Amino acid sequence: MSASTLYGAAEMPRAAHLPDIDQHDTFPKLLRYNAQKWGDRPAMREKDLGIWQSWSWSEVKAEIDRYAAGMSALGLARGDRVAIIGDNRPRLYWTMCMAQTLGAVPVPVYQDSVAAEIHFPLEHAEVRFAVVEDQEQVDKLLSIKDRLPMLQTIVYDDERGVRDYSHDFLHAYEEVVARGAEKLKAEPGFIDAEIDKSKGSDASIIPYTSGTTGNPKGVVLSFDNVMKAAYAGASFEGLRETDECLAYLPMAWIGDHIFSYAQSYVCGFCVACPESSDTVLTDLRELGPSYFFAPPRMFENLLTTVMIKMEDASALKRKIFHYFIGHAKRVGIDILNGRPVPFADKLKYGLGELLIYGPLKNVLGLTRVRIGYTAGEAIGPDIFDFYRSIGINLKQLYGSTEAAVFVTIQPDGEVYDDTVGTPAPGVEIKIAEDGEVLFRSPGVFMEYFKNPEATEKTKTEDGFVLTGDAGFVDDAGHLHIIDRAKDVGKLNHGGLFAPKYIENKLKFFPNIKEAVAFGHERDYCAAFINIDLEAVGNWAERNNLSYASYQDLSSRKEVYDIVQAHVAQVNRDLSKEEMVAGSQIKRFILLPKMLDADDGELTRTSKVRRSFIAEKYKPLIDALYDPSAKTASISSEITFEDGRKGVLEADCAIYDVETFESAGHSGERAAAAE
Repeated sequence: MSASTLYGAAEMPRAAHLPDIDQHDTFPKLLRYNAQKWGDRPAMREKDLGIWQSWSWSEVKAEIDRYAAGMSALGLARGDRVAIIGDNRPRLYWTMCMAQTLGAVPVPVYQDSVAAEIHFPLEHAEVRFAVVEDQEQVDKLLSIKDRLPMLQTIVYDDERGVRDYSHDFLHAYEEVVARGAEKLKAEPGFIDAEIDKSKGSDASIIPYTSGTTGNPKGVVLSFDNVMKAAYAGASFEGLRETDECLAYLPMAWIGDHIFSYAQSYVCGFCVACPESSDTVLTDLRELGPSYFFAPPRMFENLLTTVMIKMEDASALKRKIFHYFIGHAKRVGIDILNGRPVPFADKLKYGLGELLIYGPLKNVLGLTRVRIGYTAGEAIGPDIFDFYRSIGINLKQLYGSTEAAVFVTIQPDGEVYDDTVGTPAPGVEIKIAEDGEVLFRSPGVFMEYFKNPEATEKTKTEDGFVLTGDAGFVDDAGHLHIIDRAKDVGKLNHGGLFAPKYIENKLKFFPNIKEAVAFGHERDYCAAFINIDLEAVGNWAERNNLSYASYQDLSSRKEVYDIVQAHVAQVNRDLSKEEMVAGSQIKRFILLPKMLDADDGELTRTSKVRRSFIAEKYKPLIDALYDPSAKTASISSEITFEDGRKGVLEADCAIYDVETFESAGHSGERAAAAE
């Protein structure tokens, strides 16, 4: 495919129900607009001590004004960077707009990062101020503050455990807001004057990438980048002030910034924060959002939980459930897409909605969802189709931090399990001759902070961004992503090796939590596999198979046999796809421990650190490629939840898997959308 073939349009449509973002070109200006237009409408909610509390747009505006004035009194100035560390909390979201009000730039950091991981972005961004959630985050910063000479002030939200700290650079949120209220009494025009100094081309936020191959990069996004990308997605989906979303994904992730902050300000809808990460599913059921995003793993976990509960139900309930779910699979997607379905099937589907689909969506908290997204990894076709078949408008999208998320979105009526959609409004895509996907849009980032070399390598002279992903556009204009371009390799016999593609097929099975495939410049493909403790543990209990730990369960022959059957099914599927038929998995090992970000094996967004794993587990990989080896030994350092270190020692069995002859066809979709 020629690199000169462009897909998408440079023009970005306007939506009459959304504000003029050329006039209100920063988030503080949008907040001022929303407080005037939607003053009494809810802007944020938070569940605290079991009770949902709400703030209107006018209340949020007044609070952020006082907050900004107080931070100004502490010395926060235009051009400063402000670190934000913690779970999803209204005050931390308000910190973003507070900083932007004063012309400072927020730098969100993953809240589950250890102190050593926090150090790099704070030092690199030359952060002077940090706003954190609680004592845990304060203690992290105190442990590295002597290595952060620029860090002058720390503000904390939750006072528990911190109020007795004597450091003069520590300030409680309430103290700052009270100081701001005093300042505004003396200078009532201060906030409006500060807001009017900023413009759309100014830096809005610096999120840091996950850093799979080294230190993360700070992606500088302007207000124009973020607001225009958010506006494009909102206009495409018809988001309005009446929508509501649940903010539970890390604030440092660009997706949460767009869905839970930018689009909320652009549309005027309400964002709700759960009580804690442990109560997300309960809070989801109580809230019933209309706009929802979740990574594939969450949708997989929800479905796994449902199926586990059904196994414990009575025989009659199981029979009714599977009967109506089977009917939904046959006609549900056509009904959702507005395609013709026989009246009798519609009637039966309506009965299924009453008996099964409706109650199921209610239990999952997805009853009101009219737009649901999943992205980041491929979602299993069966899982994707399950949700759509019961009436949930779940779609896939493709994006990146450098795009302010939106590159492609699946249009209603053109939702397929093997594509990531067509170019989002205002986005142009082209495919390079080597298969790499490039895009250009209003969301294209300004630069990598203090890294001109990386910026130059990523952005072309004509404004396109190299994504690093390999893919192609089909005849219907839909983008297919194959793998990371740098990860696509060759087996010794010349066959294509796309590890992520293989790993995603393995993770389609509820019993498999994580997988890492090997094969580049090898004679065959092999894999490490992590079992899903909840799914396999439930199976073990139902089959009276006792186990003492994850390590114990993953070593059982019965479990190996289950996974071996799954891998054989993946091989069967791969044999039907000519391009990857040679990448069938010949041998695998069940790792005795979960791959963990705290051990450096995954990023904080759960992406595999391939080079690190290849080095750490080299003896296991060597054994996979030694035909005479039937077991392999591992001695690995692990990190416990409380931060303590330990050593795991285990012997791992190596299993061989059946492979299949290539069917000789590509397996592409037979017909494009009309």
